[in-house]
Amino acid sequence: MLISIHPKLPMRDKNTTRDFYINKLGFQQFGGDYPEYLMLELDGLQLHFFLFKELDPKENYGQLYLRTDNIEDWYEQLQSKEVKLTKLEVKPWGQKEFALLDPDNNLLTFGQSI
Repeated sequence: MLISIHPKLPMRDKNTTRDFYINKLGFQQFGGDYPEYLMLELDGLQLHFFLFKELDPKENYGQLYLRTDNIEDWYEQLQSKEVKLTKLEVKPWGQKEFALLDPDNNLLTFGQSI
């Protein structure tokens, strides 16, 4: 019955969010261009964003865990775009992971099974 999931994250400024995800992470915008909503896609994965101008980034706990099949290349690609990343490391739960914060303090963790 369920066929996909499209997480929705808060954003304070649509242009800032769009710029970060497109120019730093390689996403593409799709669908319409709505004043308070943004839809982005990369490799068949969709992220949706809703405008929340009053968002305090210090109090934002938005988090996503995204799986990849080539963590080292993805890590190097983001480093080359000067994205601030945590260290790529193997975790006790059998994943090789790194993370980043977007402009609104949404945490994106990327992982690959080892």
